[in-house]
Amino acid sequence: MKDTAIGSAVRSAQDIRETARRLASIREAALAGELPPDAPPDVPRPVIGESWLRAMGSGVDPERDRVQQLLSMAELEQRRHNSQLTTVLPVLHDGLLAAADAAQQIMVVTDAEGRVLWREGSAPVRRMADRLGFDKGADWTEGVVGTNAIGTALVARRPVLVHSAEHFVRTHHQWTCAAAPLHDPRDGRLLGTVDISGPAHSFHPTTLSLVSAVARLAEGELRTRHHASLERLRSTAAPILARIGGRALAVDPNGWIAGVTGITPPDRVALPRSPQAGPLWLPRHGMCTLEPLPGGWLIRIGREEPAAGPSRVLLDVSGRDGATVTVTGPAGAWSHELSPRHAELLFVLATQHPQGRSAAELAQDLFGDRGRTVTVRAELSRLRRHLAGVLAHRPYRFADGLEVELRLPSRPVELLPHSSAPAVTAARRG
Repeated sequence: MKDTAIGSAVRSAQDIRETARRLASIREAALAGELPPDAPPDVPRPVIGESWLRAMGSGVDPERDRVQQLLSMAELEQRRHNSQLTTVLPVLHDGLLAAADAAQQIMVVTDAEGRVLWREGSAPVRRMADRLGFDKGADWTEGVVGTNAIGTALVARRPVLVHSAEHFVRTHHQWTCAAAPLHDPRDGRLLGTVDISGPAHSFHPTTLSLVSAVARLAEGELRTRHHASLERLRSTAAPILARIGGRALAVDPNGWIAGVTGITPPDRVALPRSPQAGPLWLPRHGMCTLEPLPGGWLIRIGREEPAAGPSRVLLDVSGRDGATVTVTGPAGAWSHELSPRHAELLFVLATQHPQGRSAAELAQDLFGDRGRTVTVRAELSRLRRHLAGVLAHRPYRFADGLEVELRLPSRPVELLPHSSAPAVTAARRG
């Protein structure tokens, strides 16, 4: 039962009641492990069935809400201040708020941890949401409130509609919600979600498409702002770089390149989370010196020296919110947040270390199609730019002599839950 199938089926109050009853019976049978053998293969929908399994494994009570521990006002304001989504609130408001009000719904924006940062819309619906604990500062992840559009979109990394009894917790069955994840367009990092929620009778089949379209507009606004900030930094850095005789780069606070001299420009420099002025070892460039610029950093690259390579790699895929790789070398440790595709690639290579995989084998691992080698090689080329000295090729593998540690979730079902790669789904089954 695809999202579009639900949308086309619900066209009247009677349809809504009948759909709710059918979904409730499917949920009861699934939770009891009694789905009839003649049930269609897509009932419940895979995204819902997998979410129900995760909620059961997390100990969520299917009959009642868990008491919410809301963020303090100080922490809520701090998260709002630090969120990139603050800058796109006008886009979200313009695209969704009027429609939400008219349809007796509310618009909700969360961070990547599922915490509600903003909630606006119909006053009566906000009061209904209060009774569920669906308030600013609430934790709306699957592990706390079970299957819902926000928590499930954070896991699936794609837009999700959850209608009526598709919610895991019974007290949410009078609601319908549609949420889309919001990503940093520069590197694919998950920033949070935007959601439209309201009583099930206010459901409209176009809601999910609307939320998805507005999420893409917001990501486009983030991309435009990024390009504008790089242009401002470029104008500041250009005369400085012109006077430097050696090799140097001008980067924004996240390592994106605004200008270079003396080297071939990379896409990005992997900076520490909190860089400081002074000497610094960078994975691709060795010893460097950082100097502050308005809106970024000037990186002076040190002289060419043979340097010891990295000695240890930790691939951490244990969390639901993303994966990281930490590289330890002679000048200390450095961490990098991985995109979902790069997390899949490194997971496969970590489990195949040291023998490695060919491009065709990796294409089979990731896509179930040995012919997609061009995509695999392109992704690995991007990954090797960040992990110089860590990855080797022919076959693709971690470099010889590296100690590779893989940190997995406590339950296999939680391994890279957004991934549909055959190698990952097989690992989830143990």
